[in-house]
Amino acid sequence: MDACRRAVALLALALACGGAGAGEGSGALGPEWVAVSAERLDHMRGGFQLPSGLVLSFGIERLVYVNGTLVAQASVQIPDVSAMTPEQAQDLAEMKQGMLVQIGGGNTFAPSGAVDGVVIQNTLDGQDILTLTTLDVGVGTLGMFQHLNANAALQDALNRAPGSP
Repeated sequence: MDACRRAVALLALALACGGAGAGEGSGALGPEWVAVSAERLDHMRGGFQLPSGLVLSFGIERLVYVNGTLVAQASVQIPDVSAMTPEQAQDLAEMKQGMLVQIGGGNTFAPSGAVDGVVIQNTLDGQDILTLTTLDVGVGTLGMFQHLNANAALQDALNRAPGSP
């Protein structure tokens, strides 16, 4: 669970910084914020890949359908959070900026603050509007389960061996 908490913290940091990667400019927080080295981050967060091979992945997809037709789509896939690229962090920051879908004429949108998620404006009657947001978080635990299974099989074999207590 520790790795999951660190992954969420890293994702929040990427969103807050506007996706600024190491070696890039200041991002949304201002010029006084300076990116730290990957080595220092590794030491601070302890990494996301454990010795057992545990890897955390993250993906989000937003879809908007109007009358059964896909009219807007946005997605980000990060196969290994510990190896997130500056481009993936930027895509994640853009996903946080939200999505605006306008159906029909006469729509105007002037947000007074930050917009997260999906905003749909519809001036037409009888529209079938469907919005889907899919969050995909994966934890590669197969290696750990194989290791546990091997240990259990070995323990079982030792317990059944002739002369065992």
